[in-house]
Amino acid sequence: MSTDATTQSPAFDPETLRRKYREERDKRLRAEGNAQYIEIKDEFGHYLEDPYVAPIVRAPKTDTVEFLVIGGGFAGLLAGARLREAGVEEIRMIEKGGDFGGTWYWNRYPGAACDTEAYIYLPLLEETGYIPTEKYAKAPEILAHSKRIGKHFDLYRDVLFQTQITELRWNADASAWRVTTDRGDNFHARFVVMANGPLNRPKLPGVAGIGSFKGHSFHTSRWDYDYTGGDSYGNLEKLKDKRVGVIGTGATAVQCVPHLGASAKALYVFQRTPSSIDVRANRKTDPDWSNTLQPGWQRRRMENFSTITGGGFAEVDEVMDGWTEIIGKLLRSRNMKGSTPTEIIRTIELADFEKMEQIRARAESVVEDRETAENLKPWYRQFCKRPCFHDEYLQTFNRPGVKLIDTNGKGIERITEKGIVADGEEYELDCIIYASGFEVGTPMERRAGYQVYGEGGVALSDKWRAGVSTMFGMHTNGFPNLLIMGLSQVGGSANIPHVIDVQARHIAYVLKNAVARQARILDISKAAEEDWVQKVVAASVMSLDFLETCTPGYYNNEGQPQGELIRRNGAYAPGIMAFSRILDAWREEGSLAGVEFN
Repeated sequence: MSTDATTQSPAFDPETLRRKYREERDKRLRAEGNAQYIEIKDEFGHYLEDPYVAPIVRAPKTDTVEFLVIGGGFAGLLAGARLREAGVEEIRMIEKGGDFGGTWYWNRYPGAACDTEAYIYLPLLEETGYIPTEKYAKAPEILAHSKRIGKHFDLYRDVLFQTQITELRWNADASAWRVTTDRGDNFHARFVVMANGPLNRPKLPGVAGIGSFKGHSFHTSRWDYDYTGGDSYGNLEKLKDKRVGVIGTGATAVQCVPHLGASAKALYVFQRTPSSIDVRANRKTDPDWSNTLQPGWQRRRMENFSTITGGGFAEVDEVMDGWTEIIGKLLRSRNMKGSTPTEIIRTIELADFEKMEQIRARAESVVEDRETAENLKPWYRQFCKRPCFHDEYLQTFNRPGVKLIDTNGKGIERITEKGIVADGEEYELDCIIYASGFEVGTPMERRAGYQVYGEGGVALSDKWRAGVSTMFGMHTNGFPNLLIMGLSQVGGSANIPHVIDVQARHIAYVLKNAVARQARILDISKAAEEDWVQKVVAASVMSLDFLETCTPGYYNNEGQPQGELIRRNGAYAPGIMAFSRILDAWREEGSLAGVEFN
């Protein structure tokens, strides 16, 4: 029972699985949707404190800059890098963390690593001359690469770390954005790139008694190594006499639970919905392979991956990982040429059933306790939640000190002074670790931490209350000189850095044109915005139908897809490759259709 051999999926009855998926989804539906999570502020504000670097002391800024990039994660770094390549010299960066890295500045929990291969996940490898040491690079290496990008493109020159914007307001008299921050800054920026990132503000579960626990607690994005000992590679020796509870079983928990299980006296993993856990099969980089790479290799490899995982065809699968196996091999093994849309949907569903049966069979073959193995089986479609890949997570539940507390879809009941109550039983703990993820689907100003006011003092969140409205996901009418990097109304991919690099290249092109034309103001027409919104909505019908059948999670607004809203706020359904072709054609045409310069 403890082996992890490749398992052939057993025969299955599609209707039985559909019924089982519906039953499991319905168990988890909650009327409050995203409101089940607590915003971290006020009495919970300490969960946001930076445990990694000492406070930075500096004088407030009251000047004017040409370009401002908000965010120092991959999106901000890519924006800064592509602007530098376009000849821009004056770039100010603002970042809440104490250095570049974004998610990888904050996520230093033990076991943290990328789950898309590093050769396509780490941006700007060719430009910086770096090759990752292994297929799935670990957090310290990714953080170091973030700093490498900052140094290579001279982005440390004018950067404000440990700084949170409090307001971004358009000043029509100055034809610039007035920027205020929590550090007393009050300056102007002519052009602003919002690169906050989709996962930047942690959240807490809104359960009764969350503030009453008398033991130690922290969020995984602010890991307390003073308490646990060890580092990002594990060896949490200070937990040897501690009873630890982990709330959450998503991608973060999947990576840190093996290290907690190896070190803690007792580990309780509280589960509402199990993740899909496939084989990871990490390996060191082969220098014989890396020495054969030719110029342009990373972009070609990114496009190869996104083509296959987007359901397209490629002669060769260059990445050959769990992502391309899930979509590429299963779908390409079935000839869908000439099929009707209904037949295509049904074929994809059957391929999905087959793959998930393999995932469930793997849990059964690896986990020794029958009940635990059953509770670790995910009953939903593959992409209802982000798939996880790990070779130690399931095995951790074979350790004598590790116990899965499955809540049958209900979640924990409450937190007490002593620990956590689930299904009527109290588990006394020394430490609670919140692996509860980041805010997704909440209002933009809550996730970003600041409000944006455009022409006439209109708040961006008010304009978007009925749904995101943009041209290409990056411009919105009435908010001049503002470029937005995000995941709404842009082509999607399982490899997010590919998505944001496409945006960064496009933004650099538009801003370079604005500078060349000596334009003080850059905006888009209402007609261009409406045209793109309609294209996004029209392309999203099949994806909406899929999300409505999914178990609750951040992909479907916690089980409340909200019809028109999620169709507008989601990605451009044909994917990043189709989206890239649209942008390429737009730039090649040359007139910058829809953009208005003054």
